[in-house]
Amino acid sequence: MLSTVGIGEASGRPRPDEMAYGPVGRSAWMDVDWREHLRWVQVEGRWINVVDIGSGPAIVFLHGLAGCWQNWLETIPHFARDHRVIALDLPGFGESQMPVEPISMPGYARMLDELFVTLGVDSATLVGSSMGGFVAAEFAIRFRAQVERLCLASPAGLSMEHMRNERNQGARARVENWLFFGMGWLAARDDRVVRRARARRALMMLVAAHPERLPSTLTVEQVRGAGKPGFKDALDAMTGYPLRDRLGEITCPALIVWGELDRLVPLRDAREFEWLIPDARMIEYADTGHLVMLERPGRFNDDLRAFLAQAPTAQTPWSTPRVPAP
Repeated sequence: MLSTVGIGEASGRPRPDEMAYGPVGRSAWMDVDWREHLRWVQVEGRWINVVDIGSGPAIVFLHGLAGCWQNWLETIPHFARDHRVIALDLPGFGESQMPVEPISMPGYARMLDELFVTLGVDSATLVGSSMGGFVAAEFAIRFRAQVERLCLASPAGLSMEHMRNERNQGARARVENWLFFGMGWLAARDDRVVRRARARRALMMLVAAHPERLPSTLTVEQVRGAGKPGFKDALDAMTGYPLRDRLGEITCPALIVWGELDRLVPLRDAREFEWLIPDARMIEYADTGHLVMLERPGRFNDDLRAFLAQAPTAQTPWSTPRVPAP
């Protein structure tokens, strides 16, 4: 059932940072010496850039297309207080090398399985944004014993082919594509591009409802993932790989978080994810775009923490995925 109320709000009035757009005050990530927690890990013959911080139950964060581990800057310090937090640049993105084999969703899942072994992780909560949500769902289907819980933030996977065709049609779409991908490539090489509110809006207009209200320091870190060699191959991999009919095979509890104003992945997909995954709950954030964890970090962190604290429900998955009623 569609809900516009966050898990963390059920017990009382939300705090100001839960309602705020963007970070409130000085962000914790700015006081972390990330060099102490970054490491190179060799997986399938290629080097993967990994953040490994904190101790306790493991949470693994997966970024989206044209993203990087820095997409989770507002979330990592919050959970590193009492969890082992692992965030990585997927192969072909950020600082990670391209994989030996062509990029594919099953390939990303196998890479993640080997990374678990290398890092000594038996099981974890997976949190994925956009393409990272696609990868997380694929991993939960293939390696279900290793996934305790699943959080999908505006995950891709249901409307990919339609989205790709839609983004390539019309003058407005071509201009938006140039702003997002062309300016992203430039911004990744020159921080000055995103230090002006107007430039931030042009750069992030497809992924954030109010990009000019996000701090320039945070935006600078987000564009680190732009202009990387894995972009086209990963886009092709998503558009050519069906996911819908296998979502019923996910056996762990799932939290699905979506922004009301998401311009990249349609809100209707949220309802389908909730319907097709047996033990799923969906939350919609008002006045929010595609990057829910950056646009509403206070509320996202509280909702994810509350989800982690909930007792699992006893629910038996069906072998044949449900079909939404007409």
